Amino acid sequence: MDLENQARIKELTAKYGKDDLIVVLGGAEAEASGLAAETVSTGDPTFAGPLSGVSLGLKAYHIFELKDEIDPAVYEEQISMMEMVLEVDEIVNEVKTYRG
Repeated sequence: MDLENQARIKELTAKYGKDDLIVVLGGAEAEASGLAAETVSTGDPTFAGPLSGVSLGLKAYHIFELKDEIDPAVYEEQISMMEMVLEVDEIVNEVKTYRG
C-alpha cells in the first residue's frame, strides 16, 4: 500500500473512528492484498509509511468478498472478468487472515 493511501486511511480513521470504516481492497495478488490488509489492521510491516507501528485495527475485505453487496450489473461490468483470471480463493483467504 503506497504511502499516500496509508496517510489517507490514517486521517479517515482519526476523523470517523475504526468502528465506522472498512477497507475494500482490489489487489490482483494474494500477497499484495494480504500486505495491504495487514497494514490497515496491525500497521505497516515494512516500517516505511505513516502506519509504521500504528495499529488501526481496521477490517479489510477484498472486493470479491463483497459480491453479494454490489449491484449485479455493476459487478458484472467492472469486476467479474477478474474472477476468471485471478486466484480468487487464494486472495480472499489471505485477506481473511488479518480479520481473525
